[in-house]
Amino acid sequence: MAIALNCATSSLHFISKPSPSSPKTTPFLGFSLAASTKPSLQSKRLFYICCQDKSSVIPAEQQWMFDDLTGPDVWNKTWYPKAKDHIPTSKTWYIVDASDKILGRLASTIAIHIRGKNLATYTPSVDMGAHVIVVNAEKVAVSGKKRTQKLYRRHSGTPGGMKVETFDQLQKRIPERIIEHAVRGMLPKGRLGRSLFTHLKVYTGPDHPHEAQQPKELPIRDKRITKQT
Repeated sequence: MAIALNCATSSLHFISKPSPSSPKTTPFLGFSLAASTKPSLQSKRLFYICCQDKSSVIPAEQQWMFDDLTGPDVWNKTWYPKAKDHIPTSKTWYIVDASDKILGRLASTIAIHIRGKNLATYTPSVDMGAHVIVVNAEKVAVSGKKRTQKLYRRHSGTPGGMKVETFDQLQKRIPERIIEHAVRGMLPKGRLGRSLFTHLKVYTGPDHPHEAQQPKELPIRDKRITKQT
């Protein structure tokens, strides 16, 4: 208890009651402090902190920094998207035909638009991207000998439960999984990546159940995305 009183007393020694000859105005500290009349244990003098009314010290054009919380934030210049900047129902929908499209180049283009990297408001930790619909997934192409050399592995969790399939075998069995596997690997790992993966819709054939969203054609700038015959 004595140590606490000594610390409190020493912290008040730097400001004492001003003498009659000293000026009566003190600079504004940025905050108001209550006057303290607790007597010091080392002397009989009374110490207290005095501040003027901030309205008479702060310029009128700077009052909003302390009173109005709705004013511009001059302390933080970094822009961060708010909830109104990425409303789920206002996101754009794209559609792309996977016929004769190179798998890797198509998946990277899809991942860019799902993450929102094509937007000026792109933020790595926020879902700012669009939804992408892929049709004719069974007609996606690969280059070189990947049709027989590219392998897809899955494990049942039991000893000896490893299953291995080639690209050609998986395309005949579940063609949608090929595009889903490629795009998933290009998305973030974690909660955000799992949420972004739900923006991908892959279908075999030219039909899809998302006509109500009025999807637009996915913009593709890479001319090498289409397999040359």
